[in-house]
Amino acid sequence: MKFYIFILLKLGKKMKRMLFFKTLEHDQIQCTLCPFNCIIKEGKSGNCQVRINNHGLLKSLIYQKAVSIALDPIEKKPLYHFYPGSQILSIGTVGCNFHCQFCQNWEISQNISLPLKDITPEYLLSLAKKYNSIGIAYTYSEPIVWFETVLETAQAFKNAGLKNVMVTNGFINKEPLARLVPFIDAMNIDVKSFNQNFYTKYVSGRLEPIKKNIEYLHDKIHLELTMLIIPTLNDDFSDIKSFVSWVASIDKTIPVHFSRYFPNYKMTIPATPKETLYKIKDLALQKLDHVYLGNI
Repeated sequence: MKFYIFILLKLGKKMKRMLFFKTLEHDQIQCTLCPFNCIIKEGKSGNCQVRINNHGLLKSLIYQKAVSIALDPIEKKPLYHFYPGSQILSIGTVGCNFHCQFCQNWEISQNISLPLKDITPEYLLSLAKKYNSIGIAYTYSEPIVWFETVLETAQAFKNAGLKNVMVTNGFINKEPLARLVPFIDAMNIDVKSFNQNFYTKYVSGRLEPIKKNIEYLHDKIHLELTMLIIPTLNDDFSDIKSFVSWVASIDKTIPVHFSRYFPNYKMTIPATPKETLYKIKDLALQKLDHVYLGNI
């Protein structure tokens, strides 16, 4: 990682200046993209590993660089109520502002030394049109840390009459979110748990900003939510009931996906029993109109 940052720092002015940061004393800057509001020393990265302090400016190791490009069914995002049956161009990069111990895509989200492909909005538009995609999905790892690339690409796709979709943890500050929303048509937000202790211990994040963002977004874009159910950690029925009641209080028609966990990355707990998910679905349907199970 240090060698990778060193090579990119050598590029100097070729690295694009990023949005949303403040200049501090002693050559430090503060990134204000997400609620971590990382204070970053010269030559170091923030919590996401990909936004760095380059001579007092916030720059990115991943600007217009992708690690994966594919054509996916929209249901894979998962989005079940947004152009069902369609295909969408899907792209992702490396890095994430969370460090979930159970991450299902840890090979790319936590490994920034992977080889990356240069991309441009124009190139991605040509791919979308070639394969008759309804638009583009920013997915696979966390698109928030790829903010400028997502924003510029989303603007180009919007102008071309195509759709923009984000699959995200929802951990972003209000100002950048408001800047992005006019160009986004749909999001699936991954709610890790409805318990802050879980976020603290297993995610290294916070729940409250995500709740506020969901409340802000629900009447602005098409929104669906996902929760990965991990045995003994976030499958407590009282927490699930609280989550379901909270979603219903916003809008009972928001589709919610409960997904089956399998051991991955640093977590070795056995896979979620299917019976647990069936019970959770029955519970959720008491207050929500659209409940789905994934990975079963």
